[in-house]
Amino acid sequence: MSETHETNQSFYDRISHAYDFLADANEHKARETGERSLNLQPGERALEIGYGTGNSVVNLAKLVGPEGEVCGLDVSPGMKSVAEKKLAEAGLSNNVHLSVGDARSLPYDDGSFDAVFMSLTLELFPLDEIPNVLAEIRRVLRAGGRFGAVSMATVMEGETASALEKTYIWMHRHFPHIVDCQPIDVVGLVREAGFEVQTVEEMAIWTMPVRAVVGIKPS
Repeated sequence: MSETHETNQSFYDRISHAYDFLADANEHKARETGERSLNLQPGERALEIGYGTGNSVVNLAKLVGPEGEVCGLDVSPGMKSVAEKKLAEAGLSNNVHLSVGDARSLPYDDGSFDAVFMSLTLELFPLDEIPNVLAEIRRVLRAGGRFGAVSMATVMEGETASALEKTYIWMHRHFPHIVDCQPIDVVGLVREAGFEVQTVEEMAIWTMPVRAVVGIKPS
């Protein structure tokens, strides 16, 4: 386990019971936009990487219905406990299976999912490790399967970063243990990983650009 993995696990364990109050109040609109873009259908099998407190796995489980299945992988045992409680309260525990693990080595068979979803999680990985995460996602998707990612995004060509974004980037560079994620070119990374980009939606959280992208694994 890398130092970055251990640091993230410890951090998210500490904030797991307060995460919805601290972050999801600002993030939920972007996350839900990504969920809709994935266009899950009843009976499908989906995976969420970085499920956190379980808000998306609850929504994804409702979309695939009792004939479908949702798996989840997160770095934090604390988040898993919170998410399992939320699923039990929603009566959705039977077709959702949550695990603790590392997205750089997914514990799933090749071609075993119709869709994979990540929300504000891909950018938590060091830039040089993101291609490996995406390669693992591509591996576990069936041909024609969809990958949906909602990520803090770099500004578009010709645009100027807001003062808040510039401050955020500076904080991540100098204090990564406090500001743990970074804006990324999520569309370019998804395309470079061999996916066919199907949709891109532009959003913002506190003036910082966010993109929801869906890529298709070629047949």
